[in-house]
Amino acid sequence: SSSITQFLLLAFTDTRELQLLTFWLFLGIYLAALLGNGLIITAVACDHHLHSPMYFFLLNLSLIDLGSISTTLPKAMANSLWDNRAISYPGCAAQLFMLLFLVVAEYFLLTVMAYDRYVAICKPLHYGTLLGSRACVHMAAATWGSGFLHAVLHT
Repeated sequence: SSSITQFLLLAFTDTRELQLLTFWLFLGIYLAALLGNGLIITAVACDHHLHSPMYFFLLNLSLIDLGSISTTLPKAMANSLWDNRAISYPGCAAQLFMLLFLVVAEYFLLTVMAYDRYVAICKPLHYGTLLGSRACVHMAAATWGSGFLHAVLHT
């Protein structure tokens, strides 16, 4: 009997100079995403004027974005820098689980954010009643839970 211990990933390029260029490009994208999402999280957490449902959901979206970019990009950067194409089977499964979890949670969160804007525009007098802090926490928890359940089922 045989077992799979690792997978070989397809490289973006075989030229070493282009691999280093890919590393620096990915590093720039990663740092920009970290900085942008970190600023959003800091602003929403520190400014009490931003403690409304829209910004609460935006905070969750930034957390999901940080997680999803941190799931795949560091491995891609490491592969480009060290000219390595291998990923272990457990590492691949963990990366797949985290990516599915965060992407599905993001889709559900975007749906909740669309509902938030719908209520704000079409039913402004009921906005405080329909989207209180408890309802927002429940909807955000449902998006995270749905993403987790989806990832568990598919991984």
